[in-house]
Amino acid sequence: MKRILVCEDEDAIREFVVMNLKRIGYDVMDVACGEDALAAFDAAGGNFDIVLLDIMMPGIDGFTVCKKLREKSSTLGIIMLTARSQEMDKVSGLMMGADDYITKPFSLSELTARVDAIYRRVCMSFIKDEKSPIIHSGPFSLNLKSRTVTKNSTLIELTQVEYQIMEYFLNNKNTALDRASILDHIWGDGYFGDDKIVDVNIRRIRMKIEDEPSNPKYITTIWGYGYKWNDQ
Repeated sequence: MKRILVCEDEDAIREFVVMNLKRIGYDVMDVACGEDALAAFDAAGGNFDIVLLDIMMPGIDGFTVCKKLREKSSTLGIIMLTARSQEMDKVSGLMMGADDYITKPFSLSELTARVDAIYRRVCMSFIKDEKSPIIHSGPFSLNLKSRTVTKNSTLIELTQVEYQIMEYFLNNKNTALDRASILDHIWGDGYFGDDKIVDVNIRRIRMKIEDEPSNPKYITTIWGYGYKWNDQ
C-alpha cells in the first residue's frame, strides 16, 4: 500500500489533501503539527513512502521535522508545502533534505503529479538493476544494485534524488548537461516547478562529495547552461 503522512496545521488544506490522496489510492495518515508527525513516523516504524510537510506550523517547524526525518531515512520522499512569498524557505527546505516543494495555493493536478513522481522515485530505490553493477569514476564507485555511492570506499549518505543525479552524471561523464535535461531526467516531464531545484541539489551533493565545495573539482558549473561531471 502506498503510505503517506500529511503534516499541515490548516484544517481546510489538510482535509483537501487527505481526501484527494485517498481518492487516488494512497493510505493517508494526517497530523496537525511537527511533534505529532515525528511521533507518528516513529510509531509506524518509519513505514511511510512520502511525507507531505508544511513549513510554518506551531511548535516544531517543518525545517526541523524535515531534518530529523531525513536523518532517519535516506529513501523517504519528503515534499515541503510553502507559501508563494517564502522563496528562501524553498531553498532551505531542499538543503535540509527535502526532495521537492509545492507552493500554496496549489491545484489538485499539481498535488497528484508531484506526489506520484516522488512515489515512483521511492519505488526505484527498491529495484535492483541487473546491468553492470558498478560505475567507477576516480575515487567514486556507484553501485546500481544497492543504489549507493562510495568515495575511496567510504559510503556517502545520499537521498534518492541525489543518488539519481549522481547516476545521471556518471553515465554522462565529461558531458555538459543543461538544467532542463537534468530536471526532465530526475523529476520527469511536466514538472510544475522551476530549475532552481536542480541548483540546490547540486549544491547539496557538492557538500557531500567535494573536498572544497566552494571550489568543486568533480561537478563543475557550465555558466548559463548547466553542469558537467569531470571524470578524474
